[in-house]
Amino acid sequence: MGLGLLGRGVGDARFLAKYCEELTVTDLKTEKELEPSVKELSEYKNVKFVLGYHDFSNFRNTDMVVKGAGTPLDSPFIKEAVKNNVPVYMSTALFAKFFIEEFNGKIIGITGTRGKSTVTHLIYHILKKSGQNVEIGGNIQGISTLSIIENAEPKSTIVLELDSWQLQGFGYEKISPQISVFTTIFPDHMNYYKNNMREYVADKANIFLWQKDEDSLVVGEQAFPEIRKLYKNKIKSKIIKAEIKNIPPDWTLLMPGEHNKMNIACAIEATSAAGVSMEDIKKGVESFKGVAGRLELVGTKDKIKIYNDTTSTTPEAAMAGLQALDPDKNKKIILVCGGYDKGLDMKNFIKETDIHAKKIIMLSGTGTDRIKNNFAKAPIYGSLEEAVRDAFGSARDGDIILFSPAFASFGMFNNEYERGDKFNEIVKEYLK
Repeated sequence: MGLGLLGRGVGDARFLAKYCEELTVTDLKTEKELEPSVKELSEYKNVKFVLGYHDFSNFRNTDMVVKGAGTPLDSPFIKEAVKNNVPVYMSTALFAKFFIEEFNGKIIGITGTRGKSTVTHLIYHILKKSGQNVEIGGNIQGISTLSIIENAEPKSTIVLELDSWQLQGFGYEKISPQISVFTTIFPDHMNYYKNNMREYVADKANIFLWQKDEDSLVVGEQAFPEIRKLYKNKIKSKIIKAEIKNIPPDWTLLMPGEHNKMNIACAIEATSAAGVSMEDIKKGVESFKGVAGRLELVGTKDKIKIYNDTTSTTPEAAMAGLQALDPDKNKKIILVCGGYDKGLDMKNFIKETDIHAKKIIMLSGTGTDRIKNNFAKAPIYGSLEEAVRDAFGSARDGDIILFSPAFASFGMFNNEYERGDKFNEIVKEYLK
């Protein structure tokens, strides 16, 4: 349920098709919208597609349902499956349940509103560099976590980036990773959670609620007070507070910004809990350049630096980018922002742009419509090409072009990854 276009659904379906007599793939998007994904599964003759709608009968007469992340909590189709005693799984949790129970394997899980992708990739990088047998999955573009089981070994360590939706699945199975990291807490996906922060945090809390005494929970210093307040009596594992002050001052850090120091602090504590030596952790941290689409330096032209921060889909993430690239408040940033509204509070973002941005250029979208009156001089463009052209035309030596949308990508793009790829493609034409 939910094929999508990010590659994860395709990977899950391909894995299941190998072992199922019959597999039904259903998605509310049409076959035309899902054409690349459908094409990748064309070799499997045991796959039946139900696209553009869901059919209740598919949720009654089946052995199990694997539902995609983001399926509404009150989905009538999931209720139909439950009513008919059909087990409902989410793919990442199904993998984790099998890997822990059958392989007795170790999982490091990472969640949080901001920082989880960087921390996930940094932990993976440190473990890989230290010589461990390690796999990465979860909320990662193009990776089917279910299919990892084909190559994983009992001695493998699996590093999983976990969003709030995937962690619903961990709650259903009553499992948590043996080492869990909770980076930060800010409002996000409030349109899905109907402005209920407690429900949002409750889903994320599944990353530690089912841990055992011998397990470890690493919490970033921003999230630590809230987690302690809400869950003090429910945490069974060892809780470790990750703090920037614990990063050795002589280490060379390649990622800019205080928020990335916090990410590094979380990764240090998690890999230390996994038994990695401080010498190997240092090697990993000092060789890690960051993650694509997260303050990614795309290139430099005429002393103008261009950064891609497409995964900044919240105001807090965009603010962190502004602060990281303009710590001295020199107002050298030309900010390209805007997009689809997630219903988040934008007041602090608006204030922060006034401190750091010399010019604001906006992409059209429902979020842009909500805040455009605060930026009377900001041009609004219906295409990324036009916005980038304006940014290059406005930039001077020493300036920074920062693409940090602060909103989701829907409407103009299928997802933030497609948006980031398009930005890089456009910029590289200017860099020639």
